Amino acid sequence: MAPELAVDPRAFPCAPPADLDDPRVIVEHDWQAFRAVDRMKNHWDRPGWSEHQHTYYWMLTFADATALVRRTEHYQGALEPLNMDPVPADGLHVTMVRIGATELVTPPQLQRLVDLAQHLPVIEFRILAHPLAGSRGAVRFSLTPWSPLVGLHAALSTLGAQAGVPGGKPTSAFRPHLGVAYNNAERSAAPVIDMVSQMRSLPPVALDVTSVDLVKLRRQGRTYRWDTVRTVPLRPAGTASAVPGAVAGAQ
Repeated sequence: MAPELAVDPRAFPCAPPADLDDPRVIVEHDWQAFRAVDRMKNHWDRPGWSEHQHTYYWMLTFADATALVRRTEHYQGALEPLNMDPVPADGLHVTMVRIGATELVTPPQLQRLVDLAQHLPVIEFRILAHPLAGSRGAVRFSLTPWSPLVGLHAALSTLGAQAGVPGGKPTSAFRPHLGVAYNNAERSAAPVIDMVSQMRSLPPVALDVTSVDLVKLRRQGRTYRWDTVRTVPLRPAGTASAVPGAVAGAQ
């Protein structure tokens, strides 16, 4: 059973959907939250971030997901008039858990985290990337269901606490998404919402989540790049009696 999400003004949407497993509920919730945005902000206007900063994260990456790459490039072509920053094919990702800035995570802590992750009690699962919605700083796919992603976030956060790393936002504030293009200037949201509203008719793309990557993330120009420190496989489906994406043995 996935941990409970909470209303959090720092998250987008600030309130979670009413159902973490129903695709229709999640997709509509994402869309209505995006429709309510009045102005979009510059995604890259983040104090403290620079090209010299490197931060460890847990992420899901999809460079080899051919169908997702094709669909993303299709939408990026349609979004060109907005002059956003497209996410490159080898940069598609779902941010899971912030581990900490490299200068704040010691080598023993990182090794402890890697060692603990080898026994990550999470079973592989499938998610769907639905076109298309957005946030205050990006256009992005909606992901369904949320429950296995929330369960994975909680498990990774627990490992981080055990390893003593700084960590990031709590699982209660986690809002899964997969970016297509980043907004790079303050602007009215209405033209973006109008354009995105015309891109919501195609079926979702299925993504099999069989591993999670520990990466060292950096900004390079107006995109994110990373070096993979360790890829951790999830348990094969059918392991134990847990539901997909849940912590094995959880009730």
